Amino acid sequence: MAKLSLKKIGFDYRLVFLFVVFIFLVSCVSWILEKPSFTLRGVMISPRSFTEMNLLLGLEAQNPNRFDLTLRSFEYTVYLADEEIAKGHLEKSFLLAASSTTQIEVPVAVQFKDLGASLKAVFTRGDLPYKIEGKADVGMLLGSLDFSFSNEGRINSKK
Repeated sequence: MAKLSLKKIGFDYRLVFLFVVFIFLVSCVSWILEKPSFTLRGVMISPRSFTEMNLLLGLEAQNPNRFDLTLRSFEYTVYLADEEIAKGHLEKSFLLAASSTTQIEVPVAVQFKDLGASLKAVFTRGDLPYKIEGKADVGMLLGSLDFSFSNEGRINSKK
């Protein structure tokens, strides 16, 4: 009877050891994972009514890792010509393939009155400064990582 209880205790130690190793691996995700980058590549404008319009933001998500990632949540704020033009979050998750770039289209409804000077800049200037910032949550086999991002650049509004 004593041998039976020792076997159960030994089995419990192995489970505890495996649990500790798993927790250690999950905690090392930030060391293994390189953060993906997000770049605004285009803004398509289509009027919806006299007071609002739809914007289709063309984003590129670049995954520098050698393994696939899942973009679970993505909250963003987009500035065009130093003025906030859009804010929101993606409703669905995306697969970011290993060592590649994924195109993501983000539809946004915007009121004309909220655009101010940036609407004028879209039609009069050819090269507009933009900034996109926010928070993202990416998942992989061993866990997930929340991180903030910010990217600035210039976008050509006239083609």
